[in-house]
Amino acid sequence: MDAAESLRLAARSIRGHKLRAALTALGIVIGIAAVITFVTLGASVKAEVVGQFDDSPANRVFLVATPGDDGGPPAALSQPVFTEYDVGRIGEFEGVDRVVPRGTIATSALSRGGETVARDQVTATTPALFESVTFREGGAFADASSGEACPAEMAVTPSAAALFPGNLSVGDRVSITQRGNRTRNVTVVGVLADDAGLNPLAGFGSRPRFYLPTCAYDTVVTSPTTGTRQNVYPQVTVIAANPGDTAAVQTRVQDYLDTESDAAQLAPGSYEVSARTNEDIVERIENVVDRLTQFVTGIAVISLLVGAIGIANIMLVSVRERTKEIGIMKAVGATNRDVLQLFLVEALLLGVGGAVLGVPIGVAGGWVAVTYAELPLTLPLVWVGAAIGIGLVVGVVSGLYPAWSAARVDPIDALRYE
Repeated sequence: MDAAESLRLAARSIRGHKLRAALTALGIVIGIAAVITFVTLGASVKAEVVGQFDDSPANRVFLVATPGDDGGPPAALSQPVFTEYDVGRIGEFEGVDRVVPRGTIATSALSRGGETVARDQVTATTPALFESVTFREGGAFADASSGEACPAEMAVTPSAAALFPGNLSVGDRVSITQRGNRTRNVTVVGVLADDAGLNPLAGFGSRPRFYLPTCAYDTVVTSPTTGTRQNVYPQVTVIAANPGDTAAVQTRVQDYLDTESDAAQLAPGSYEVSARTNEDIVERIENVVDRLTQFVTGIAVISLLVGAIGIANIMLVSVRERTKEIGIMKAVGATNRDVLQLFLVEALLLGVGGAVLGVPIGVAGGWVAVTYAELPLTLPLVWVGAAIGIGLVVGVVSGLYPAWSAARVDPIDALRYE
Protein backbone atom coordinates (compact mmCIF):
# COMPACT_ATOMS: atom_id res chain seq x y z
CA MET A 1 0.00 0.00 0.00
CA ASP A 2 1.52 3.34 -1.04
CA ALA A 3 1.59 6.44 1.18
CA ALA A 4 -1.16 8.22 -0.80
CA GLU A 5 -3.56 5.32 -0.28
CA SER A 6 -2.74 5.20 3.44
CA LEU A 7 -3.38 8.93 3.68
CA ARG A 8 -6.72 8.60 1.89
CA LEU A 9 -7.93 5.76 4.09
CA ALA A 10 -6.75 7.52 7.28
CA ALA A 11 -8.51 10.75 6.28
CA ARG A 12 -11.71 8.78 5.51
CA SER A 13 -11.57 7.16 8.96
CA ILE A 14 -11.14 10.56 10.66
CA ARG A 15 -14.02 12.06 8.64
CA GLY A 16 -16.19 9.15 9.70
CA HIS A 17 -15.69 10.10 13.38
CA LYS A 18 -15.44 13.88 13.21
CA LEU A 19 -16.44 14.64 16.80
CA ARG A 20 -14.18 11.99 18.27
CA ALA A 21 -11.25 13.15 16.13
CA ALA A 22 -11.83 16.79 17.10
CA LEU A 23 -11.91 15.99 20.81
CA THR A 24 -8.79 13.84 20.43
CA ALA A 25 -6.85 16.63 18.70
CA LEU A 26 -8.07 19.22 21.23
CA GLY A 27 -5.35 18.33 23.73
CA ILE A 28 -2.70 18.93 21.07
CA VAL A 29 -4.34 22.21 20.02
CA ILE A 30 -4.41 23.49 23.61
CA GLY A 31 -0.84 22.37 24.30
CA ILE A 32 0.64 23.91 21.15
CA ALA A 33 -1.37 27.13 21.61
CA ALA A 34 -0.21 27.47 25.23
CA VAL A 35 3.43 26.87 24.30
CA ILE A 36 3.32 29.45 21.48
CA THR A 37 1.54 31.99 23.72
CA PHE A 38 4.02 31.71 26.58
CA VAL A 39 7.09 31.64 24.34
CA THR A 40 5.83 34.70 22.45
CA LEU A 41 5.23 36.57 25.71
CA GLY A 42 8.70 35.62 26.98
CA ALA A 43 10.38 36.68 23.73
CA SER A 44 8.50 39.99 23.72
CA VAL A 45 9.44 40.75 27.33
CA LYS A 46 13.09 39.93 26.63
CA ALA A 47 13.18 42.03 23.45
CA GLU A 48 11.61 45.03 25.21
CA VAL A 49 13.84 44.92 28.29
CA VAL A 50 17.04 44.22 26.36
CA GLY A 51 16.09 46.95 23.89
CA GLN A 52 16.10 49.48 26.72
CA PHE A 53 19.75 48.66 27.41
CA ASP A 54 20.68 48.60 23.73
CA ASP A 55 19.47 52.21 23.54
CA SER A 56 21.45 53.14 26.65
CA PRO A 57 24.94 54.65 26.13
CA ALA A 58 27.85 52.26 26.70
CA ASN A 59 29.49 54.54 29.29
CA ARG A 60 26.99 53.84 32.07
CA VAL A 61 27.47 51.75 35.20
CA PHE A 62 24.36 50.91 37.21
CA LEU A 63 24.53 50.47 40.97
CA VAL A 64 21.90 48.24 42.58
CA ALA A 65 21.43 46.12 45.69
CA THR A 66 19.59 42.88 44.91
CA PRO A 67 19.25 39.37 46.42
CA GLY A 68 22.46 37.52 45.54
CA ASP A 69 23.40 36.22 42.10
CA ASP A 70 20.07 34.47 41.64
CA GLY A 71 17.90 37.47 42.48
CA GLY A 72 15.29 38.99 40.24
CA PRO A 73 15.56 41.94 37.86
CA PRO A 74 17.45 44.86 39.47
CA ALA A 75 14.65 47.39 39.17
CA ALA A 76 12.14 45.10 40.83
CA LEU A 77 14.09 44.19 43.96
CA SER A 78 16.71 46.93 44.42
CA GLN A 79 16.88 48.24 48.00
CA PRO A 80 17.58 51.88 48.99
CA VAL A 81 21.15 51.65 50.33
CA PHE A 82 23.13 54.31 48.44
CA THR A 83 23.48 57.44 50.59
CA GLU A 84 24.35 60.95 49.53
CA TYR A 85 27.78 60.27 51.02
CA ASP A 86 28.25 57.36 48.57
CA VAL A 87 27.04 59.48 45.66
CA GLY A 88 29.53 62.24 46.53
CA ARG A 89 32.48 59.87 46.97
CA ILE A 90 31.85 58.03 43.71
CA GLY A 91 31.59 61.36 41.86
CA GLU A 92 35.23 62.07 42.83
CA PHE A 93 36.62 58.88 41.27
CA GLU A 94 38.94 59.06 38.29
CA GLY A 95 37.12 58.67 34.99
CA VAL A 96 33.67 59.54 36.39
CA ASP A 97 31.83 62.33 34.59
CA ARG A 98 28.72 62.46 36.78
CA VAL A 99 26.66 60.39 39.19
CA VAL A 100 22.87 60.31 38.94
CA PRO A 101 20.89 59.02 41.95
CA ARG A 102 17.33 57.90 41.47
CA GLY A 103 14.53 57.17 43.95
CA THR A 104 10.76 56.98 44.12
CA ILE A 105 8.32 59.14 46.06
CA ALA A 106 5.11 57.40 47.15
CA THR A 107 2.03 59.27 45.90
CA SER A 108 -1.67 58.66 45.51
CA ALA A 109 -2.71 61.17 42.84
CA LEU A 110 -1.69 64.10 40.66
CA SER A 111 -4.15 66.91 39.95
CA ARG A 112 -4.32 69.79 37.48
CA GLY A 113 -7.28 72.06 37.96
CA GLY A 114 -10.27 69.77 38.23
CA GLU A 115 -8.49 66.82 36.57
CA THR A 116 -7.03 64.06 38.76
CA VAL A 117 -4.86 61.10 37.74
CA ALA A 118 -4.18 58.18 40.10
CA ARG A 119 -0.45 57.56 40.45
CA ASP A 120 1.35 55.45 43.05
CA GLN A 121 4.77 57.02 42.63
CA VAL A 122 6.89 59.69 40.97
CA THR A 123 10.66 59.69 40.43
CA ALA A 124 13.17 61.83 42.28
CA THR A 125 16.47 62.49 40.49
CA THR A 126 18.94 65.24 39.53
CA PRO A 127 19.10 67.45 36.42
CA ALA A 128 22.15 65.41 35.38
CA LEU A 129 19.76 62.67 34.24
CA PHE A 130 18.58 64.91 31.42
CA GLU A 131 21.97 65.83 29.97
CA SER A 132 22.07 64.89 26.27
CA VAL A 133 18.30 64.32 26.35
CA THR A 134 16.01 66.20 23.97
CA PHE A 135 12.96 68.06 25.30
CA ARG A 136 9.91 68.60 23.17
CA GLU A 137 9.07 71.62 25.26
CA GLY A 138 10.96 73.44 28.02
CA GLY A 139 13.89 71.78 29.81
CA ALA A 140 15.14 70.17 33.02
CA PHE A 141 14.25 71.47 36.47
CA ALA A 142 16.74 73.53 38.48
CA ASP A 143 19.45 71.92 40.57
CA ALA A 144 18.59 71.50 44.26
CA SER A 145 21.67 73.28 45.60
CA SER A 146 22.45 73.03 49.30
CA GLY A 147 21.00 75.87 51.34
CA GLU A 148 18.55 76.97 48.65
CA ALA A 149 14.81 76.43 48.53
CA CYS A 150 13.71 73.23 46.81
CA PRO A 151 12.61 74.03 43.23
CA ALA A 152 8.88 73.41 42.89
CA GLU A 153 9.38 72.06 39.37
CA MET A 154 8.68 68.86 37.46
CA ALA A 155 9.65 67.28 34.13
CA VAL A 156 7.45 64.68 32.44
CA THR A 157 7.58 62.18 29.59
CA PRO A 158 5.12 62.48 26.67
CA SER A 159 3.06 59.50 27.89
CA ALA A 160 2.82 61.11 31.34
CA ALA A 161 1.68 64.42 29.83
CA ALA A 162 -0.97 62.55 27.83
CA LEU A 163 -2.59 61.19 31.00
CA PHE A 164 -4.27 64.55 31.47
CA PRO A 165 -6.98 65.71 29.04
CA GLY A 166 -5.38 68.13 26.63
CA ASN A 167 -1.89 67.05 27.76
CA LEU A 168 0.37 68.73 30.28
CA SER A 169 2.34 71.70 28.98
CA VAL A 170 5.17 73.83 30.29
CA GLY A 171 3.78 76.26 32.85
CA ASP A 172 0.96 74.02 34.06
CA ARG A 173 0.55 73.79 37.83
CA VAL A 174 0.20 70.26 39.22
CA SER A 175 -0.71 69.25 42.76
CA ILE A 176 0.93 66.01 43.96
CA THR A 177 -0.67 64.14 46.86
CA GLN A 178 2.03 62.23 48.76
CA ARG A 179 1.65 59.63 51.49
CA GLY A 180 0.24 61.04 54.70
CA ASN A 181 -2.02 63.30 52.57
CA ARG A 182 0.78 65.81 52.16
CA THR A 183 0.42 68.01 49.10
CA ARG A 184 3.21 69.37 46.93
CA ASN A 185 2.45 71.98 44.26
CA VAL A 186 4.85 72.05 41.33
CA THR A 187 5.13 73.66 37.89
CA VAL A 188 5.83 71.64 34.75
CA VAL A 189 9.08 73.01 33.30
CA GLY A 190 9.81 70.38 30.67
CA VAL A 191 8.19 67.73 28.47
CA LEU A 192 10.63 65.23 27.01
CA ALA A 193 10.68 64.42 23.31
CA ASP A 194 10.15 60.69 23.90
CA ASP A 195 9.68 58.14 26.67
CA ALA A 196 12.82 56.06 26.25
CA GLY A 197 16.52 56.48 26.85
CA LEU A 198 16.73 57.83 30.42
CA ASN A 199 17.24 54.81 32.65
CA PRO A 200 16.72 51.19 31.58
CA LEU A 201 16.41 50.10 35.22
CA ALA A 202 13.16 52.04 35.46
CA GLY A 203 11.41 49.38 33.38
CA PHE A 204 9.63 49.62 30.06
CA GLY A 205 10.31 53.00 28.51
CA SER A 206 6.77 53.56 27.27
CA ARG A 207 5.33 53.94 30.77
CA PRO A 208 4.52 57.43 32.07
CA ARG A 209 7.25 59.11 34.17
CA PHE A 210 7.05 62.18 36.38
CA TYR A 211 10.40 63.60 37.58
CA LEU A 212 11.03 65.79 40.64
CA PRO A 213 14.34 67.09 42.08
CA THR A 214 15.98 65.04 44.83
CA CYS A 215 15.20 67.69 47.44
CA ALA A 216 11.58 66.45 47.24
CA TYR A 217 12.73 62.91 48.06
CA ASP A 218 11.56 61.62 51.43
CA THR A 219 13.45 58.35 52.06
CA VAL A 220 16.28 59.05 54.52
CA VAL A 221 18.62 57.06 56.74
CA THR A 222 21.49 57.74 59.11
CA SER A 223 24.79 57.42 57.23
CA PRO A 224 27.00 54.81 58.96
CA THR A 225 30.07 56.85 57.98
CA THR A 226 29.06 60.43 58.81
CA GLY A 227 26.32 59.80 61.37
CA THR A 228 24.04 62.34 59.68
CA ARG A 229 20.56 61.88 58.21
CA GLN A 230 20.78 61.65 54.42
CA ASN A 231 18.72 60.67 51.41
CA VAL A 232 19.19 57.02 50.51
CA TYR A 233 18.54 55.77 46.95
CA PRO A 234 17.74 52.34 45.46
CA GLN A 235 19.45 53.08 42.12
CA VAL A 236 22.46 55.12 41.09
CA THR A 237 23.85 55.56 37.58
CA VAL A 238 27.57 56.33 37.21
CA ILE A 239 28.45 57.88 33.85
CA ALA A 240 32.03 57.53 32.69
CA ALA A 241 33.67 60.49 30.96
CA ASN A 242 34.92 58.18 28.21
CA PRO A 243 33.18 54.96 27.06
CA GLY A 244 36.60 53.32 26.90
CA ASP A 245 37.02 53.89 30.66
CA THR A 246 33.74 52.22 31.62
CA ALA A 247 35.34 48.92 32.68
CA ALA A 248 37.94 50.72 34.81
CA VAL A 249 35.24 52.90 36.41
CA GLN A 250 33.16 49.80 37.13
CA THR A 251 36.13 48.17 38.90
CA ARG A 252 36.86 51.27 41.03
CA VAL A 253 33.23 51.66 42.02
CA GLN A 254 32.83 47.95 42.86
CA ASP A 255 35.96 48.05 45.04
CA TYR A 256 34.54 51.04 46.91
CA LEU A 257 31.13 49.39 47.34
CA ASP A 258 32.77 46.26 48.76
CA THR A 259 34.99 48.04 51.29
CA GLU A 260 34.17 51.62 52.31
CA SER A 261 30.64 52.42 51.24
CA ASP A 262 27.56 53.10 53.34
CA ALA A 263 25.71 50.80 50.93
CA ALA A 264 27.71 47.75 52.03
CA GLN A 265 26.69 48.38 55.65
CA LEU A 266 23.05 49.21 54.92
CA ALA A 267 22.30 46.33 52.56
CA PRO A 268 20.48 43.30 54.06
CA GLY A 269 22.72 40.29 54.66
CA SER A 270 21.31 38.31 51.75
CA TYR A 271 21.73 41.19 49.29
CA GLU A 272 24.58 41.88 46.91
CA VAL A 273 25.63 45.48 46.27
CA SER A 274 26.99 45.59 42.75
CA ALA A 275 28.10 47.81 39.89
CA ARG A 276 26.90 46.48 36.55
CA THR A 277 27.31 47.56 32.97
CA ASN A 278 24.68 47.20 30.26
CA GLU A 279 26.08 43.81 29.24
CA ASP A 280 26.00 42.47 32.81
CA ILE A 281 22.38 43.45 33.35
CA VAL A 282 21.24 42.25 29.91
CA GLU A 283 22.73 38.82 30.59
CA ARG A 284 21.07 38.59 34.00
CA ILE A 285 17.67 39.73 32.74
CA GLU A 286 17.85 37.30 29.82
CA ASN A 287 18.57 34.46 32.26
CA VAL A 288 15.62 35.43 34.47
CA VAL A 289 13.20 35.77 31.53
CA ASP A 290 14.41 32.49 30.02
CA ARG A 291 13.87 30.65 33.32
CA LEU A 292 10.36 32.02 33.68
CA THR A 293 9.54 31.20 30.07
CA GLN A 294 10.87 27.65 30.46
CA PHE A 295 8.82 27.18 33.62
CA VAL A 296 5.47 28.28 32.18
CA THR A 297 6.22 26.50 28.89
CA GLY A 298 6.88 23.32 30.85
CA ILE A 299 3.42 23.61 32.35
CA ALA A 300 1.95 23.99 28.87
CA VAL A 301 3.79 20.86 27.72
CA ILE A 302 1.62 18.88 30.15
CA SER A 303 -1.28 19.58 27.80
CA LEU A 304 0.71 18.00 25.00
CA LEU A 305 1.25 14.91 27.13
CA VAL A 306 -2.49 14.72 27.79
CA GLY A 307 -3.12 15.10 24.07
CA ALA A 308 -0.67 12.29 23.26
CA ILE A 309 -2.40 9.99 25.73
CA GLY A 310 -5.74 10.92 24.16
CA ILE A 311 -4.50 10.00 20.68
CA ALA A 312 -3.10 6.68 21.91
CA ASN A 313 -6.35 5.87 23.68
CA ILE A 314 -8.55 6.69 20.68
CA MET A 315 -6.28 4.75 18.31
CA LEU A 316 -6.53 1.68 20.56
CA VAL A 317 -10.32 2.03 20.53
CA SER A 318 -10.17 2.40 16.76
CA VAL A 319 -8.11 -0.78 16.43
CA ARG A 320 -10.69 -2.68 18.47
CA GLU A 321 -13.61 -1.25 16.49
CA ARG A 322 -11.96 -2.06 13.16
CA THR A 323 -10.73 -5.56 13.98
CA LYS A 324 -12.91 -7.14 11.30
CA GLU A 325 -11.85 -4.50 8.76
CA ILE A 326 -8.22 -5.32 9.52
CA GLY A 327 -8.95 -9.00 8.97
CA ILE A 328 -10.54 -8.31 5.57
CA MET A 329 -7.57 -6.11 4.56
CA LYS A 330 -5.15 -8.91 5.42
CA ALA A 331 -7.32 -11.50 3.66
CA VAL A 332 -7.10 -9.53 0.40
CA GLY A 333 -3.32 -9.15 0.62
CA ALA A 334 -2.50 -6.30 3.03
CA THR A 335 0.71 -6.92 4.94
CA ASN A 336 1.48 -6.14 8.58
CA ARG A 337 3.50 -3.19 7.31
CA ASP A 338 0.47 -1.85 5.42
CA VAL A 339 -1.72 -2.02 8.53
CA LEU A 340 1.00 -0.46 10.68
CA GLN A 341 1.42 2.36 8.17
CA LEU A 342 -2.32 3.01 7.98
CA PHE A 343 -2.78 3.50 11.72
CA LEU A 344 0.45 5.50 12.07
CA VAL A 345 -0.68 7.89 9.33
CA GLU A 346 -4.03 8.34 11.10
CA ALA A 347 -2.26 9.19 14.38
CA LEU A 348 0.06 11.55 12.49
CA LEU A 349 -2.88 13.37 10.93
CA LEU A 350 -4.41 13.93 14.36
CA GLY A 351 -1.12 15.20 15.82
CA VAL A 352 -0.17 17.47 12.92
CA GLY A 353 -3.76 18.70 12.53
CA GLY A 354 -3.81 19.69 16.21
CA ALA A 355 -0.48 21.48 15.81
CA VAL A 356 -1.60 23.36 12.68
CA LEU A 357 -4.74 24.56 14.46
CA GLY A 358 -2.80 25.35 17.65
CA VAL A 359 -0.27 27.66 15.98
CA PRO A 360 -2.67 30.47 14.93
CA ILE A 361 -4.51 30.19 18.25
CA GLY A 362 -1.17 30.47 20.06
CA VAL A 363 -0.11 33.47 17.98
CA ALA A 364 -3.44 35.14 18.73
CA GLY A 365 -3.00 34.35 22.44
CA GLY A 366 0.52 35.81 22.38
CA TRP A 367 -0.76 38.97 20.71
CA VAL A 368 -3.45 39.39 23.36
CA ALA A 369 -0.88 38.84 26.14
CA VAL A 370 1.66 41.37 24.84
CA THR A 371 -1.06 43.89 24.03
CA TYR A 372 -2.34 43.63 27.60
CA ALA A 373 1.23 44.05 28.89
CA GLU A 374 1.77 47.01 26.53
CA LEU A 375 4.71 45.36 24.77
CA PRO A 376 5.64 45.20 21.09
CA LEU A 377 4.96 41.77 19.60
CA THR A 378 8.05 39.62 19.05
CA LEU A 379 7.05 36.35 17.41
CA PRO A 380 9.63 33.52 17.73
CA LEU A 381 9.16 32.09 14.23
CA VAL A 382 11.32 29.07 15.00
CA TRP A 383 8.61 27.88 17.38
CA VAL A 384 6.02 27.88 14.60
CA GLY A 385 8.03 25.26 12.72
CA ALA A 386 8.84 23.49 15.98
CA ALA A 387 5.12 23.26 16.78
CA ILE A 388 4.48 21.29 13.57
CA GLY A 389 7.44 19.07 14.42
CA ILE A 390 6.10 18.53 17.93
CA GLY A 391 2.71 17.53 16.52
CA LEU A 392 4.47 15.08 14.21
CA VAL A 393 6.45 13.53 17.05
CA VAL A 394 3.41 13.34 19.32
CA GLY A 395 1.45 11.63 16.54
CA VAL A 396 4.19 9.05 15.89
CA VAL A 397 4.88 8.30 19.55
CA SER A 398 1.22 8.04 20.56
CA GLY A 399 0.33 5.97 17.49
CA LEU A 400 3.17 3.47 17.62
CA TYR A 401 1.69 0.97 20.05
CA PRO A 402 -1.86 1.05 18.63
CA ALA A 403 -0.44 0.62 15.11
CA TRP A 404 1.78 -2.25 16.23
CA SER A 405 -1.20 -3.81 17.98
CA ALA A 406 -3.27 -3.55 14.78
CA ALA A 407 -0.50 -5.12 12.69
CA ARG A 408 -0.39 -8.16 14.99
CA VAL A 409 -4.11 -8.95 14.59
CA ASP A 410 -4.58 -12.49 13.31
CA PRO A 411 -6.70 -12.33 10.12
CA ILE A 412 -8.66 -15.54 10.87
CA ASP A 413 -9.58 -14.38 14.38
CA ALA A 414 -10.37 -10.94 12.98
CA LEU A 415 -12.81 -12.32 10.38
CA ARG A 416 -14.65 -14.21 13.13
CA TYR A 417 -14.75 -11.08 15.35
CA GLU A 418 -18.22 -9.67 16.04
